[in-house]
Amino acid sequence: MRTVIAGGHGQIALRLERLLAARGDEVAGIIRKAEQADDLREAGAEPVVLDLESASVDEVAERLRGADAAVFAAGAGPGSGATRKDTVDKAAAVLFADAAVKAGVRRFVIVSSMGADPRHQGDEIFDVYLRAKGEADAYVRGLDALDWTILRPGQLTDDAGTGLVRLEAHTGRGPIPRDDVAAVLAELVDTPATAGLTLELISGPAPVSVAVKSVAGN
Repeated sequence: MRTVIAGGHGQIALRLERLLAARGDEVAGIIRKAEQADDLREAGAEPVVLDLESASVDEVAERLRGADAAVFAAGAGPGSGATRKDTVDKAAAVLFADAAVKAGVRRFVIVSSMGADPRHQGDEIFDVYLRAKGEADAYVRGLDALDWTILRPGQLTDDAGTGLVRLEAHTGRGPIPRDDVAAVLAELVDTPATAGLTLELISGPAPVSVAVKSVAGN
């Protein structure tokens, strides 16, 4: 299986790349800076240098061609301003989804955020972020050519993963290690029966594979 990940140098993406490579999958990560390439190679992923804020749909589709799945794990990051929430968290996600359609890649998983909502009110940076993520999610939901799954993790931590999660349409707020987010993504990529679901994720009682199987087909 070949998976292409947008935001390939992100903290969750690097963990996901390691997991996919370890199970024998082919994985490529789209990165903005050539100097990030060695980190991807170390994780077992093929680095693809492409700036999603300036690339065309055709350019991105070319990198996606032949993939079995696409994962959008890019983000403007905590230090960025409102403008990049729109250009990365929203516009780059829309671009990546359109490119997946053009390349014929049906399986599409997007890493969103708990509380993402296109109607979210407020003018703080985090409000803009939640609106941008919500608008990206809404756009992806409208694409019939994609078998999409939207994952909305709770508060991300760098604690060691436990492999135990709660994955449901509505979990309520709570923390989740990035290790466990990556493990859930690896399982979701391989579980097309979760297509059409928007799922919240926090730490919980169920092993990752059990949690994903229990929502599949719902």
